[in-house]
Amino acid sequence: MKNERLHTLISLINENSKDRGCSKMCDREIFELYKEQVYYFCYYLMKNQADAEDICQEVFVKVILADKSKVRNLKSWILRIASNECNSVIKRRKTGWMKEVRNYLLSRSEESNPVEKRLDRQETKKELQGLYSQLPDKIRMVVVLRFINELTVPEISKVMSIPEGTVKSRLNKGLKILNRMGGTQLKELSSNESVY
Repeated sequence: MKNERLHTLISLINENSKDRGCSKMCDREIFELYKEQVYYFCYYLMKNQADAEDICQEVFVKVILADKSKVRNLKSWILRIASNECNSVIKRRKTGWMKEVRNYLLSRSEESNPVEKRLDRQETKKELQGLYSQLPDKIRMVVVLRFINELTVPEISKVMSIPEGTVKSRLNKGLKILNRMGGTQLKELSSNESVY
């Protein structure tokens, strides 16, 4: 599969090089010169060989189709494209699994078995407690008050004797940390629950 992608990309490079007449540096030369650097950069960011190959291919397609006449530093320009591609894939995935969890939670039947519902809540609570326990104390307190005790921001502010802005800041930090820590765990949780 890797060889097939590489062959496709090289054929695109060859066709494009013939059309342009190869001014300064041919697309093929650019590809040969930077392919390993771009691949390892993508692999480092994505931590997955298949993703790195896909993104690397996208990067070189963009490089080939782009106007390179105003580019001063080719290497940094190509790595910037690679960085943007990796970030957009990561962002798409993050919002994708969050949407999956939200849709699953919204679509759950209210008429399901009460015992099953209670067990689901207990399992979810245990998983979330594991994640909450890893948060710093100040942030954990705000997150627990908001999501476990279902207090509003002004109520949390009064309980903790801190400004509302501080509460919002700690909530935001807590959610970001939970997203990073629990991204895979929450995804597994949603996929495990959807099986039942």
